[in-house]
Amino acid sequence: MKVLVIGGGGREHAVCLALSRSPRVDALLCAPGNGGIARVARCFPQVKATDVDAIVRLARDERVDFVVVTPDDPLALGCVDRLEAEGIPAFGPTQQAAQMESSKIFSKRLMQKYGIPTARCEVFTDCDAALAYLDGQQAPIVVKADGLALGKGVVVAQTLDEARDAVRAMMLDGRFGASGARVLIEECMTGREVTVLCFCDGHTIRPMPASQDHKRAYDGDQGPNTGGMGAIAPSPLYTPEIAARVEREILRPTLAAMNAEGIPFKGVLYVGLMLTPEGPKVVEYNARFGDPETQALLPLLDSDLMAIFQAVRDGQLAQADIRWRDESAACVVLASGGYPGKYASGKEISGLDAAEALGATVYHAGTREQDGRYYTAGGRVLGVTAVAPTLRQALQDAYAAAERISFDGMMMRRDIGARDI
Repeated sequence: MKVLVIGGGGREHAVCLALSRSPRVDALLCAPGNGGIARVARCFPQVKATDVDAIVRLARDERVDFVVVTPDDPLALGCVDRLEAEGIPAFGPTQQAAQMESSKIFSKRLMQKYGIPTARCEVFTDCDAALAYLDGQQAPIVVKADGLALGKGVVVAQTLDEARDAVRAMMLDGRFGASGARVLIEECMTGREVTVLCFCDGHTIRPMPASQDHKRAYDGDQGPNTGGMGAIAPSPLYTPEIAARVEREILRPTLAAMNAEGIPFKGVLYVGLMLTPEGPKVVEYNARFGDPETQALLPLLDSDLMAIFQAVRDGQLAQADIRWRDESAACVVLASGGYPGKYASGKEISGLDAAEALGATVYHAGTREQDGRYYTAGGRVLGVTAVAPTLRQALQDAYAAAERISFDGMMMRRDIGARDI
């Protein structure tokens, strides 16, 4: 099969690397791709992941057999719908189903309607009303932009003044554009967070091992939210008892709720959970693989990813062979100095071969290749992943490999997984 993957980050590199090992895949394409993905796939940097017309045209011109749509933006724009309408099989949810991520208000109302455990919240379309509501609340409190915001549209405000500033930034200053025109103000749940990614075919839901992302920019969970500074899998917090409860109270009810609404979900459902004193509750849904969780999960997959994608698309997930290695994985993100704020690009990267010589997998997130050299081209530049029999060893190996890599201004958290070993 000739397979086209949409996207150009570390998550897409992980997906492409896994697909490149599938006996079902004869040729692999990626749009736009990046410097690392170009080692396993033919990249089309001129095709943006948000240009659905260009994606459809590329798939048609290249006569691809299957398209994997991984990022949130093209899913929200209806990329899967368009491809399927052209007779091109595609992996990912429809535009309607992608509302699970593209509209936090949609997903919150779904949870409220069907009794899925989540935080109490209020929705606002008027800034003054939101500010007035805050006058009667207590901090900490959470302010969320309704739409997509590159993983940065959530503010956990430690004071009411901070919450007011977040509301104004989203609703008046347009920090996230149209995504912040509506906001949710939620109670601040307490507990540890875990992520459960699930393959779904509209009828069957098959959870992957639970993982833990590290969203804050700096050690000790300090600093602003980012797209993710590292991940571990499986999560030591996610006991078999918790897993059974989540499947019973959250995963299966979520799939049933979408079906009841006439919007079957097919693809990867990302369920962000808070393990509160009252039990697991949903923090958020995403409609695709997480980033960087994917970079920690896919190295543990001991089955053919392409076969799973086809089973999801064809409604045959119940019969799919999905096996996971009985090991642990750790991913450490190397970012540009200043991320998630302003940062410089074009810095030459050294030490990639030395890191991989230690047995780590280096996923490229924001890189470009020129004349055999690699340069930074994004906020999150690389994800260094190691797999080992124990989490402690995986973390040691990932950090040892990460230390071999350098570029001007490189930053990384040095406490990924530290609380869990």
